[in-house]
Amino acid sequence: MSFATEIDHADDGTLTGPFRAPAQMLADQEYGGHASVHDDAEAAKLGLVGAPIEGPTHFSQFDPLAVEHWGRQWFESGCISSHFLNMVVEGEDVQAALAPHGAHSATINAVKHDGTPVLTGTASIGTDTSTELDARRERGLGDPGELFIVDQLEIGMTSEPVSVTMGFDSHNGALYPFSLSDKLARITERSSWYDADGDSPWGTPIVPTEMISVLAHQSGAHFPVRGPAVGLFIDLEVRYVDGPVFAGRPYDVAHTIVGIGQGRSVESYWTESTVTDAESGRHAATVLLHQGVFKASYADYPASASEG
Repeated sequence: MSFATEIDHADDGTLTGPFRAPAQMLADQEYGGHASVHDDAEAAKLGLVGAPIEGPTHFSQFDPLAVEHWGRQWFESGCISSHFLNMVVEGEDVQAALAPHGAHSATINAVKHDGTPVLTGTASIGTDTSTELDARRERGLGDPGELFIVDQLEIGMTSEPVSVTMGFDSHNGALYPFSLSDKLARITERSSWYDADGDSPWGTPIVPTEMISVLAHQSGAHFPVRGPAVGLFIDLEVRYVDGPVFAGRPYDVAHTIVGIGQGRSVESYWTESTVTDAESGRHAATVLLHQGVFKASYADYPASASEG
């Protein structure tokens, strides 16, 4: 039956899901051998109100909306492209909405109960539609200025492919200290297509969209970023090229640096990760991640360096 999520259909075509309270599952995450921003103590050191829930967690609230609009094609050629605006801590409710524009594209947004925006972006199917991150990455291709944390990175730098599998009970590494089964037990939107004994129309259980970035970065860091320092997600795009991505199937993942920049409080870089079926050679998905590293969290950051 796919999703049982209750969806509101507005007269203008906008689809809105219910408020949900996503779970914090990264309290034990290790990032470069130390606790991450998802640890309460680390978050407090950076002046945050609490340890944020990982951004991709919110993607699960958009899956039922996209399937309502596009059907199973969402998991075959869909793309969610998001800019994160404000962090969410455990106990806060979030509501997702999708507003279609034509046959192939839509805008998306998520808000807290008090109206605080969580993310904004686009959802689409096919490969010929411009996404939220297309323009954002283009704006970041200029000279980033003097860098002290990501200064060893270069656009075009690539990593050797690694083989990864997301089984239901397999561990996903220090960055993601939970299994797919753990996630499915606490995911905001249940779907029978995710279950081992479910009714996936492809005959095999699929991986939820929020877990595609976990699969892509399961094996940890691949590029020389100085540390220890604390990072965060700024932008994320998950594109199904020839999907879905299936649970328990081996995939080869390769990473390429496609952008470098900095802002007032962070240095940042863009990584494009291709997820290829290890047996068939099928390009299943691409993940575009823009991640920042807090300048204040790097002990060797020059005090005299101007911010921004």
